[in-house]
Amino acid sequence: MLRTEYIATVSEFLAGHAGARPDRIAYIDDQRTVTYAELADSTARIAGHLQGMGVERGDRVLLYLDNRVEVAESYLAIPRAGAVAVCANPQAATVEVEHILTDSGSRVVITDAAHLPVVRHLAAQADLLAVVVVGDASGAGTTGPVEEVAYADLLSAAPLEAPRDCLGLDDTAWMLYTSGTTGRPKGVHLTQRGCFWVVAACWAPIAGLGPDDVLLSALPLFHSYALDLCILGVFAVGATARILPRFSVSDVTTRFAGGPEGDVTVFPGVPTMFHYLLDRIGEEGLSAPALRVCLSAGAILPAAVNERFETAFGVRLLDGYGITETSTMVTMNWPTGTRVMGSCGLPLPGLSVRLVDPTTGDDVRQGEEGELWVQGPNVTPGYHNLPEASAAVLVDGWYRTGDLARRDVHGYLRISGRIKELIIRGGENIYPAEVEDALMASEQVEDAAVVGVPHPHLGEVPVAFVIPARPGGLDHAAVLDTARARLSSFKLPDRLVECTEIPRTGSGKILRFQLRQRLTDVETSGKA
Repeated sequence: MLRTEYIATVSEFLAGHAGARPDRIAYIDDQRTVTYAELADSTARIAGHLQGMGVERGDRVLLYLDNRVEVAESYLAIPRAGAVAVCANPQAATVEVEHILTDSGSRVVITDAAHLPVVRHLAAQADLLAVVVVGDASGAGTTGPVEEVAYADLLSAAPLEAPRDCLGLDDTAWMLYTSGTTGRPKGVHLTQRGCFWVVAACWAPIAGLGPDDVLLSALPLFHSYALDLCILGVFAVGATARILPRFSVSDVTTRFAGGPEGDVTVFPGVPTMFHYLLDRIGEEGLSAPALRVCLSAGAILPAAVNERFETAFGVRLLDGYGITETSTMVTMNWPTGTRVMGSCGLPLPGLSVRLVDPTTGDDVRQGEEGELWVQGPNVTPGYHNLPEASAAVLVDGWYRTGDLARRDVHGYLRISGRIKELIIRGGENIYPAEVEDALMASEQVEDAAVVGVPHPHLGEVPVAFVIPARPGGLDHAAVLDTARARLSSFKLPDRLVECTEIPRTGSGKILRFQLRQRLTDVETSGKA
């Protein structure tokens, strides 16, 4: 089942595609289209110019720009120079970008005009060789503290050096930062073997990704899910990716009808995207004649949403579980055979998993809850410059995810939540995801997030932030009655707090610490 032909280096893939499908579109957005033949040439030029700027093997190059073809192109070009591609959230606060720039020690930043002022501000304190400006570079090279060059000039001028193409399968090629939901973001080393192994074990055999596919990407490209599927997965199999600057229901549904790249066949998203598609166009139906599969990862997909989506649109929505430290995917639901809605599927073929009691280190019995440990070629070599943090999570070849899960008799896994997010109410364990799933079963609820808050007698109680699905607010009693049919009484939220949005990371994970910060305001104003 493992498609070993999809485990190779970037340069090997480029050579193969340039010969087999030179005119096939690799990546397309509203500004640029790049074919596989053009990609082989453009990545060689960018790599050669980076080497000419002084980038050495193992140096880091930071990508800090919005979704566009140049992000995908740079993710492939930087390893060809023997360097490591780092990517920052283009919506991140300046202090967060500063941390990534400083922590990674990046020598070059590739950015766009919108983010150039922030880069100039940070460059004054960083040890940079150059700043490369994508798109409108009319102001480049005039006021910055380091040399600024136009990305277009790198593409048009032949470099003095050929790309090194020196990285092996087990060398670090990409470094992405964790979301920081439980602490300061850490740089995660990712290898070509690890990332392309996920393509070979998941995207190709399970999702069926192949050279005839057109994938519509509205995911943030700084996230590992998008890197591994929308960029590397598409690249490895020789498919096409239509890259959107961001997710919007209108833009996504318009693109489903196709374009110069062809009709869309694959759409990956995070659970909130499928919420919005259901809420906005559920009654109208989905006009996507070629769409064969949708994929969800990044956060837990409630069973109710999965079932409603497939019923409304008649398209398989496959849920999976992955994390940056495992080059994305660990488990996936298959499009054929038995499926367990609300589960995150089965472990990828060739991947080993354990469920371990966090206190004893012993494997738990079937049906019992334990911390999920993972072992396989996709596991990170470690965190950047953090040997103690790496040693804490990498134990005898196993990666400790920090996520709690249960496994049923057939091997399907269900994620309960993070160990650190566990709510203990009077000695009873409550997992936010379980409560959120029960609340989402109500037609009145568009989205929900649960946090634990201190209680003088019980220790902690759950409080739910809820977005109403329609104007006029919630019937709190009715929502709780729906949840009561699915939960033990001690798991019911102590109260519901109506709100208009729930803070999430780019991958859809709930920023619970921000919700806890809101509670003080809620107590005084009554609204989130």
